[in-house]
Amino acid sequence: MTWKEVEHIFNRALKFTFSRKKLLFTVPILIFCGLITVCFRALGAKTGDWLSISMTFLPIFLSSAVLLAAGIILTRIYHHEVKGLPVSYRKTLGISKDLMVEVAYLSVPMVLVYLVLWTLLGIFYLLKEIPMIGEILGIILSFGPFLLLLGSFALSLLSLAILFFVTPSVAFKSSVQFEVLQGVLRRLQFSPFSNLALMVLGLVPLVLVTGMMTLAAIVTGKSYVAAEHPIAIGMEWFFIMLPFSALLTPAVIFFFNFAAEAHVLMIKKQKESPCESPS
Repeated sequence: MTWKEVEHIFNRALKFTFSRKKLLFTVPILIFCGLITVCFRALGAKTGDWLSISMTFLPIFLSSAVLLAAGIILTRIYHHEVKGLPVSYRKTLGISKDLMVEVAYLSVPMVLVYLVLWTLLGIFYLLKEIPMIGEILGIILSFGPFLLLLGSFALSLLSLAILFFVTPSVAFKSSVQFEVLQGVLRRLQFSPFSNLALMVLGLVPLVLVTGMMTLAAIVTGKSYVAAEHPIAIGMEWFFIMLPFSALLTPAVIFFFNFAAEAHVLMIKKQKESPCESPS
């Protein structure tokens, strides 16, 4: 893989990002994901730390399921755009419905694993509330919550990796079969550095845009938003979420475009690579 090849796929993915129809298709999906996040955050606004943590991570995994399904459509549309073929969103959506449902189920194991981690975290919070010795136990067992929260962040990163690597792999399949997932693992094993470098590059616009808007939202919340009731807090977050989702749309489209380009490039490199002789 050369820098010129990476530059080519980056520029082409960016070129087909700002399509009016694609933007209009993606905005409602991101608003729906934002609505999930706002609802959970509003529910956790006045709760204890343990419940508040779950209201932070669960929207990530639920939104990843929605984006995984939407990524199938965006990847198929991008393939037609690059090939210069006619694009029909209604037809593409019609033939992709079953696959979208199947691929969304890939997020279920992560939700279940997170619920296990969250339940274990609750045990540590209960131990900390034991009279007399709870504070001492909390200090001694602080490594437990640290590892459980670290596992939750790792699951969040895994969700991003699934969106980048799995979506283009299954986009042109009729169903999500085990052989497809094996192909993803073979691709990662072929060149871990190249695959991870491409994923990081695809995430750069998404991280930059999200970071700037999150910082603006935090400052707005500190300096302007003054609501105390959970419903009022939820409504304020909802109205902030609308422009947030709209401005995030190009970065999300680019992410899936670049994921498709990276998939094709790495598969091509796999085929060009000479087979290793058995030892």
